[in-house]
Amino acid sequence: MEHAIYAEGLRKSYGDVVALDGVDLAVAPGTVLGLLGPNGAGKTTAVRILTTILGADAGRAEVLGIDVLRHPEQVRARIGLAGQYAAVDDNLTGRENLRLVGRLTHQRRAAINPRADELLERFGLSDAGDRPAKTYSGGMRRRLDLAAALVHKPAVLFLDEPTTGLDPRSRIDLWGVIEELRADGASVLLTTQYLEEADRLADRISVVDDGRVIAEGTAAELKARLGTTIVHVDLPDAGRVDAAKHALASVGPTEVSEDRRSVEVNVADGGRALLEVVRRLDEAGVEPRSMTVREPSLDDVFLTLTGRSPSPAPADPTEEGHN
Repeated sequence: MEHAIYAEGLRKSYGDVVALDGVDLAVAPGTVLGLLGPNGAGKTTAVRILTTILGADAGRAEVLGIDVLRHPEQVRARIGLAGQYAAVDDNLTGRENLRLVGRLTHQRRAAINPRADELLERFGLSDAGDRPAKTYSGGMRRRLDLAAALVHKPAVLFLDEPTTGLDPRSRIDLWGVIEELRADGASVLLTTQYLEEADRLADRISVVDDGRVIAEGTAAELKARLGTTIVHVDLPDAGRVDAAKHALASVGPTEVSEDRRSVEVNVADGGRALLEVVRRLDEAGVEPRSMTVREPSLDDVFLTLTGRSPSPAPADPTEEGHN
């Protein structure tokens, strides 16, 4: 099978608000595709269409070669979904939550209890398995939610911003679980607004903004669009930033920081370009406070592509308080 998940020309509108504007996606079997973008970009809408929760206005989508619109029941039987907010019953214990999902997904009765025990162990919840879920921390609830999505051993997993709201330790723990799933051969569509998360977990990344895919490739390929090196120039005051930007424009593409206290230049040859930066600033009479050379990040990519960092900016109705 060429694609575990495939979408072509997906469109979805809510009145005058366009949530998806012709989105194309492809996830190869056994890989993780990171759908990267701010809140409101259309990520959750795409996931809800691919998981049969929403219908598309136009376009087509397949999961494991099965048409999502024509055969939704077949698709649901083969996928797992974990969203931004843990969908667990607070009044049931962790073990009871997993057993309930086993019954709802029509698993063999004899296999349900062993599978629940297996997942509690895998997700580090064995000691808390007989406690009500309402006593769980946020990270524990998120792990239980992900365990529930795996009860029926789906071949394809959709993770919609699974680490949103978690503390750094819990986020890193969940990253480890996702890496294990990929190593086991799962095909995963992961939506995120965390650049570090996409960089670490995704085999390929699609950058989404305003309902459209604006760039795609591996993290390395996306970073390579900016050149191999970034020269960061700190200035003593905001009054010198325009002069510095003008002086460095001929060296490479430049970006001014929001506080107007620094300028960054994208260059292909870090060592030689750094000398040129110093020479240009000296000619302009601009004395920097400090200069550093670094490799580009996904944050740089997103800022260059969209003109802003991937911070929350709700526009998609399904991503504003309804996730």
